[in-house]
Amino acid sequence: MNDWAPIAKEYDPLKAGSIDGTDEEPHDRAIWRAMLARYVPNKGVTGDPHLTLFVARLNLQTTEEKLKEVFSRYGDIRKIRLVRDLVTGFSKGYAFIEYKEERALLKAHRDANRLVIDQHEIFVDFELERTLKGWIPRRLGGGFGGKKESGQLRFGGRDRPFRKPINLPNMKSDSYGEGSAEKRNWSREGTRDWRTRDRDHERNRDKRWPERERLWTGSESERERDSKEERSRGRERKDRDR
Repeated sequence: MNDWAPIAKEYDPLKAGSIDGTDEEPHDRAIWRAMLARYVPNKGVTGDPHLTLFVARLNLQTTEEKLKEVFSRYGDIRKIRLVRDLVTGFSKGYAFIEYKEERALLKAHRDANRLVIDQHEIFVDFELERTLKGWIPRRLGGGFGGKKESGQLRFGGRDRPFRKPINLPNMKSDSYGEGSAEKRNWSREGTRDWRTRDRDHERNRDKRWPERERLWTGSESERERDSKEERSRGRERKDRDR
């Protein structure tokens, strides 16, 4: 508990798949894929990773010019890389923005998260691919965040930090047969008494059942008689009126 933190200091797929980082077995196949993956960060990416922001959940129509217009408010930008599909050239909905100064980076990280750009609420975090040890991207079963509908929830990041685990003390319960022998005997005798009570109750219920049937049948017969008498009285009144 002393080393616990809401944000992961290094990436572990098994812990990232747990809401509090205490799971010991993977609960979905994506975690298995991430644990077996041997991912190496892209060596073709240039720039200072400690001055780079990761911007996700962008509108597919958002351009580099729009990102520069918005994020230049926080400081001087050195480079913007909007990730696009190699075949179609369409945006994939996320980008990397490198600042010249750390002060601008921290300000954008603090204020630009959940900002609305082109009718989309964006997500802003530090770059993790080259800064977080053991990082596995989401396409290999890793990553952080996620939606409930997808079934691939990952914790330990800014979007979904770890929840503090609850440590329950190991207390012995006498109701499960633990404790002294006298208590166990007392509990067994008590169960026998309950069984005899249930049997007596069932027998009494069987005895009372025919009596209730008689009462119900008697009440029904009385109701039928009353209804017949009312009908006959109504006919006599009609005959008198005629």
